[in-house]
Order: sequence, then C-alpha cells, then structure tokens
Amino acid sequence: MKELTKRIYTSIILLVLFSASLFNNIILFTILIFCFYQIFYEAFNLFKKIFLKDKLIKFYLILLITLIFLTYLISFIWFSLNSVSIDDKIFLLMLISISITTDIGGYIFGKILKGKKLTKLSPNKTYSGMIGSFISSILILFILFSSFVDKYLLIFIIIFVSTISQLGDIFVSYLKRKCNVKDTGTFLPGHGGLLDRFDGIIFAITIGSLFKTII
Repeated sequence: MKELTKRIYTSIILLVLFSASLFNNIILFTILIFCFYQIFYEAFNLFKKIFLKDKLIKFYLILLITLIFLTYLISFIWFSLNSVSIDDKIFLLMLISISITTDIGGYIFGKILKGKKLTKLSPNKTYSGMIGSFISSILILFILFSSFVDKYLLIFIIIFVSTISQLGDIFVSYLKRKCNVKDTGTFLPGHGGLLDRFDGIIFAITIGSLFKTII
C-alpha cells in the first residue's frame, strides 16, 4: 500500500495548502503561479514528444488550448477563494474532495478486488476501481456536503465530476504511454510530476466549474 500512502500524503498536503490559501492571498498567488508553470511545463514536454517532429501546427494549437485551459483553471480557483460568497468556496472544496475521494477510492477498490481492466490506455484502471471511485466519493461527499446542497443534485454532481476526474486521469495516462514515460516529471520524489498527482483534480475543477454556471 505504499502508493496509497503517497496518495494520502499528497491529498493532505493539498488540503493544507488549500486551507492556508483561504487566509493569505500571497500564499494563494504563489501556489497558483507555480502550479500553472509546472503543470504547463510537464504538459509541454509530453506534447513535444508526441507532436513536435511532424505535426508542428497541431503542437502549437494544443499548447494554446492548454494555456487557455490552465488560465481558466487558475482564475476560477483564485476568484472562488477570494469570493465574498461562502458558497463559491464550498463548491471549490467539493470539487477537490470529489477528485481526491475518487482517486483514493479507486485505488483501494482496484487493488483489493482487482478484476477486468477498464482500458488499455491506462492499464492500472479496473472496473472494480471505477465502481469504487463512485462509491467512495458518494459516501464521503454525502456526509460532508449534504447539508449544503440538495441531496439529488449532490449525487448528480458527484457522479459527473468523479467521471470527469477519472477521464482526466486516463487521458494523462494515455499521453504518458504515447511518450513511453512513467511520470510526467520528477518534481515530487516518489510521485512523479504535479500533472501525475493532480491530473484528475485539474479536469474535475475545470469541467466541474462550468457545470456550476448551469445550477
């Protein structure tokens, strides 16, 4: 369970930084700018290996999309944490919590139950892990946030965001397989890069925030 320990430690660090950011904009700004740079740098290296040789236009287009994607992500986090509305902070925390419980729940269920592989794009993903991701996120998030959000709406948000988080994880795994690399970087010893650890969260927050405009 060494990998599980790493995931839990990473989640604790993320929640501590998130909490610190609630009270200090300098810490928040520093963290966001650093994460923006590091994640873009890791994504750049992946896309360079895949597209730069003979697909130059596609390479620059994907870089532009990545820049817009990350800019939106960072902006949403900044404005949510600086919002006067507590609902904005709660919604952001809910998105992060869904992604974390999805990741940890999927890992635990997948390791214990094993079973059929979900996709060749990410060989460590199993159907049991996918189901475990949904179960763990629903159970924990229902306890934490059912008093803030309508119960049926909450379940729908959890399933939707958990799905996006898992797809984001699979997408980054696919990119790594295309590049024939194990990790997106070496920033986190024993973990890989920031993109390795936060791939699901990145997609969950970005796509989940768009869902917020609907509700």
